Amino acid sequence: MSRLPSIFLVGPMGAGKSTLGKYLGQQLGWPFLDADKVIVERTGADIPWIFDMEGEEGFRRREEEVIDDLTQEPGIVLATGGGAVLRDSNRRHLHERGRVFYLWTPVDVQLARTRHDRNRPLLQTADPAAVLEALMTVRDPLYRDVAHHIIPTTSGNLRKVAEQVLACLEPA
Repeated sequence: MSRLPSIFLVGPMGAGKSTLGKYLGQQLGWPFLDADKVIVERTGADIPWIFDMEGEEGFRRREEEVIDDLTQEPGIVLATGGGAVLRDSNRRHLHERGRVFYLWTPVDVQLARTRHDRNRPLLQTADPAAVLEALMTVRDPLYRDVAHHIIPTTSGNLRKVAEQVLACLEPA
């Protein structure tokens, strides 16, 4: 299976990118990388701290560098942050260097999956549902633009979602 393209997962917060990515990495025997975790490892600071000190723009610059580096790695499964698609260069690198899967998830499911997570700076607000709706309005067209495949993750059935992804990789 080493001749398969790297797998890049995009989608909103709570879509299951990291969970699915770990599982796919295990199934394929490939390294799983989470772009947000790589940013934390490289900076020695967590994402809320980066947002507080450098703002979203500073975080996006760091993310752009990490996406450029990681998409050049062969035979990996990469989970991107929900906003990685905001930069043209990220979309280009993702689309050209591997197979991109948009893990589509409706806002109500995102909200349920992220409601207790304090490590998501954009959701630390009085109305996280409104934030998720606004993010989806901006980002959904970008996810669709970069994706080679769109996979719904609403069911939450990890094995079935993984099977759909793997089926897309098989030669026609």
